[in-house]
Amino acid sequence: MRAIGKVAVGAVVALGAVAASLVLVDRGVRPGILDTSGCTAEVDGHSVDIDLEQAENAALITAISIERGMPARAASIALATAFQESKLYNIDYGDRDSVGLFQQRTSQGWGSIEQLMDPVYATHAFYDALAKVDGYREMEITVAAQEVQRSGFPDAYADHEDDARALASALTGNSPGTMWCDVPGDAAEAPDKLDESGLVARASVVRRDLEARFGALALGGFEPEGVSNGHMEGSAHYEGRAIDVFVRPINAVNRQRGWALATYLVANADRLDVNTIIFDDRIWHAGSRSDDGWTDYRVPSSSRGDRAILEHRDHVHVDVID
Repeated sequence: MRAIGKVAVGAVVALGAVAASLVLVDRGVRPGILDTSGCTAEVDGHSVDIDLEQAENAALITAISIERGMPARAASIALATAFQESKLYNIDYGDRDSVGLFQQRTSQGWGSIEQLMDPVYATHAFYDALAKVDGYREMEITVAAQEVQRSGFPDAYADHEDDARALASALTGNSPGTMWCDVPGDAAEAPDKLDESGLVARASVVRRDLEARFGALALGGFEPEGVSNGHMEGSAHYEGRAIDVFVRPINAVNRQRGWALATYLVANADRLDVNTIIFDDRIWHAGSRSDDGWTDYRVPSSSRGDRAILEHRDHVHVDVID
């Protein structure tokens, strides 16, 4: 079963899946059992299946660690904590006054309920506290998580270490191309008029979202009034639907960063109406092919130019649904 919510085969398994789904739907935190969308991360033989909401939250948690310059270990600790505390859902209830992704409590000085229900605020608050834990990089994940959370069940975080490591490794780019999502690839109609930067509305949303999560980025592939050359025939760039995020020069560090950006985009593809992502000679498509994962990118035979650029090794290409 690739994604959470798929109907299981076999009567006993099916009944169990229905029962579990009914409980979760009642909590208002998971799609219905017939929803086949979701994301998969496969790292070093360990597979994690999560739904789209969980994937978006996991990607946010990891992106903030990258923006703050924290190691992948920090993302693993934060993800294991959020798995245990909220199952990676931004819930507005919990034990006593606990709310949000990390079930932080207003009475313990974490912030107001409104603040803690903001995933960005809550994640920064978690990392602020983690950064003060001396030696957290060398600690066991469950120990570091407990240092921050002071939970009544200090060993519970260990149950989620493998899943957290796999997601963190994929989302930080340490394990390239190991996370993909099955998304419908459709969206409501939107104006196709170009804005002042030369992008359609959906592409502008992607641009703003990337800059909010990762800070200043080297962006290209668009210009005021649109681009008319420099890309292959039929490119989404000519319609203002595409953005290139440059990660130059081509080296191991920038390759990892590129994969972090690409994996963030695939985890948020449904929310951001993403159609295609290309990086490092690999491609992911939304819609009917989305569950194929990352596949080899084939440079059109008619293309001429620097092979590394044509294979998108120095930039992440993302375009949105038409």
